Amino acid sequence: MARLRHYGDRDHVETQEWLDALASVAENDSPERARQLLEWLNNHAPSFGVHIGRLNTPYVNTIPREQEPLMPGDPNLEWRLRSLIRWNALAIVMRANQNDDELGGHIATFASSATLYDVGFNHFFRAPSAEHGGDLIYYQGHSAPGIYARSYLEGRLSEDQLNNFRREVGGKGLSSYPHPWLMPEYWQFPTVSMGLGPIMAIYQAHVMKYLINRGVLPDQNRKVWAFLGDGEMDEPESLGAIALAGREKLDNLIYVINCNLQRLDGPVRGNGKIIQELESVFRGAGWKVIKVVWGKKWDPLLARDVTGALRERMDEAVDGEYQAFKNHGGAYTREKFFGKYPELAELVKDLSDEEIAALDRGGHDPFKVYAAYAEAMATKGQPVVILAKTVKGYATGAGQAANKTHQMKSLDIGSLRKFRDRFDMPFNDEQLEELPFYRPPEGSPELKYLHEQRGKLGGYLPQRRPQSRALPVPSIESLATITAASERPISTTMALVRLMGVLLKQEGLGDRIVPIVPDEARTFGMEGMFRQLGIYSNVGQLYEPEDKSQLMYYREDVKGQILEEGINEAGAMSAWIACGTAYSIHDQPLVPFYLFYSMFGFQRIGDLAWAAGDSRARGFLVGATSGRTTLNGEGLQHEDGHSHVLSSTVPNCISYDPTYSYEIAVIVQDGLRRMFGEQEDVYYYLTTLNESYPHPAMPKGAEEGIRRGLYKLQAAKKGKGVEVQLLGGGAILREVEGALPLLAEEGVRATVWSATSFTELRREGLEVERWNMLHPEQKAKQAWVTEQLADSTGPIIAASDYMKVHADQIRAFLPAGRSYRVLGTDGFGRSDARGQLRRHFEVDAAHVAYTALLALHESGDISTAKLLAARERWGINPEQPSAAKA
Repeated sequence: MARLRHYGDRDHVETQEWLDALASVAENDSPERARQLLEWLNNHAPSFGVHIGRLNTPYVNTIPREQEPLMPGDPNLEWRLRSLIRWNALAIVMRANQNDDELGGHIATFASSATLYDVGFNHFFRAPSAEHGGDLIYYQGHSAPGIYARSYLEGRLSEDQLNNFRREVGGKGLSSYPHPWLMPEYWQFPTVSMGLGPIMAIYQAHVMKYLINRGVLPDQNRKVWAFLGDGEMDEPESLGAIALAGREKLDNLIYVINCNLQRLDGPVRGNGKIIQELESVFRGAGWKVIKVVWGKKWDPLLARDVTGALRERMDEAVDGEYQAFKNHGGAYTREKFFGKYPELAELVKDLSDEEIAALDRGGHDPFKVYAAYAEAMATKGQPVVILAKTVKGYATGAGQAANKTHQMKSLDIGSLRKFRDRFDMPFNDEQLEELPFYRPPEGSPELKYLHEQRGKLGGYLPQRRPQSRALPVPSIESLATITAASERPISTTMALVRLMGVLLKQEGLGDRIVPIVPDEARTFGMEGMFRQLGIYSNVGQLYEPEDKSQLMYYREDVKGQILEEGINEAGAMSAWIACGTAYSIHDQPLVPFYLFYSMFGFQRIGDLAWAAGDSRARGFLVGATSGRTTLNGEGLQHEDGHSHVLSSTVPNCISYDPTYSYEIAVIVQDGLRRMFGEQEDVYYYLTTLNESYPHPAMPKGAEEGIRRGLYKLQAAKKGKGVEVQLLGGGAILREVEGALPLLAEEGVRATVWSATSFTELRREGLEVERWNMLHPEQKAKQAWVTEQLADSTGPIIAASDYMKVHADQIRAFLPAGRSYRVLGTDGFGRSDARGQLRRHFEVDAAHVAYTALLALHESGDISTAKLLAARERWGINPEQPSAAKA
């Protein structure tokens, strides 16, 4: 083997003997035998007091030069195409900012990653076709202009569209970042909210393996590629699930981390080395790590490094130094990098400063990148991460490797001229100031090559399938076991689980249902599904569970239907998104039901819930054990009084707070119709309870009101006297019903309304209000809530187990002139019995009745004495501190 010295080694001869022995084993026996010996030595070393804690390899390329495969194709044409794409990407951002609109944009990210994408597009990324499902690519959000620039060369985007980058309101524009909601036939995944791309990519690969193992998808060696930034890896979601990928041996997953050493304000690890840090983290998690640190111009220097001084300097220099080397140029690098050791200065004495400055990083060398991608594609049994070292703002002149480069959205004229000249753009100085886009004529060598390479890979990317085949939707009549009365007390969570059991038996639908739980299946009464459906495991069950003798034992199965994702809400939500978008990604519609403690839903994974809406995911989120006063005993951290407020912020999330099992049946059946029958791009959020009580049969004619958010549950008894309207939802509807006898004792009649969704009532009200505003010449429309309450009399009282703002959101759409009072659970939750909690938050039957009397008192219908007597009789303490502040 080559005689390589380690700088500072005091016994080169002994070191070489060890290296020769290792080489002999690898060459004459096998690399596997050499690896085994090293592993045994490592395991035995501690007995001699030798502890080896490093998971790092030297700061050089993982793939030796002599093992690099030959890159096919025409490198000259690829350089030309890459240059055109670089120019057009730059022009897209700069032209968007030639005004006072302050649209912004990013130049530096794509400048650093152009080669990483280009090699993938030319040789690896497969588009979906009749023969192949296609690879899935999570593009780094800030690199979007470069992806648009390639699509422009392909003829998929027009110059008019490029001119409307970040101008979307008129319908011609291109979104700032990857957004399926805004470009539903182009982008597949939203990625610019940093950290979400990495975790969603892992669970996308996880769900793909799940579908392959269940026989839903064929195994076509499809890959999930995720292009990420080194700064992005500091997000908890970026690294939080990498152990799952390693544990499940997700060899369909490839991370490409663009290590340009800079985040938004400065170095990622100015005092350290981000590539080495990430290598140890991923290697420890079971990933294959491929480092692409140095380009081919370094190869001759490394070959002549007989003293080991160059490798030593590469290892010891920190990222802050590497950034300065690229920013300050060749003379600075000669002095600060090569000048530290005499051996290094000697190594580069024949190189000019310009040649030193041109020593390239691996991520800008297509041959090195190709070798890494080919190795990643061939890897079996583990996920792969490629750590590619690049320069942020590569070739942008003054912006290259500058701390401020991320915010750069234009180049000074001097840098622009250098950029033009470096990439051989056919513009003179006068034309340059106009920042023209450039696309060679059809039939040119560049475009011919571009189309040929994409033809070999199945077509063009990005592309998204907006629709898929419909699924059979059961009629509400087929759910009669759920809509019928139940004298036996059950919770609405149990009612939902029973409904899922019915749906699982539906032909054409049952095998499409994916129950997902973070680690609470037994809490939600789903343990009966363990044996029936099996819990998905990529290796099956390698042990006999301790509860095997029980009817509902814990059964793992490689074909299991349940996704049990552990104590990991972000992971479970990412799996739900992967399932909820499978209709688009795989042309295989799935119906995911993700059940979780409602407090640990939108509050904990709100950014992923927003991304689900952007992704046009379809499915059901179930916030079980919901409500501020319903999950008794658990206390402040568990009791949810605001998830409906949070869910209302996602425009295509349809939210309901049902009380009775028949309401759940109607809501889920309607959701199946909208999402999987009519293929509407919405998803549903239902809150369910852990409080058990009897459930009545569905009232005749209630279905429409359940769907639209409000229906009459109990009409006021006929008779004389004043009347009030009582609205309630979820857990507190039964308290509202409990107020009826209290009010009857006071001579007040009351109608009870079930408000299954204050959120949907408000949304419809806003749409009606807008229509009326824009059509004053036509007869005004009425919102559903207005119409329903129009013929009623008396004040309106609403109560829920959520913050007062939840029920208050319909105030503007109530009939004119009507008094409206809202009860809710503002403040921190706490542990106690349900009755005590509802009294504390003033949402119990007594407070509902008292509020109704108060409204009647204000209208002059009852006396102050009668109001105060009722307050005393019902034990309401006027001096009790507000729950919102207590």
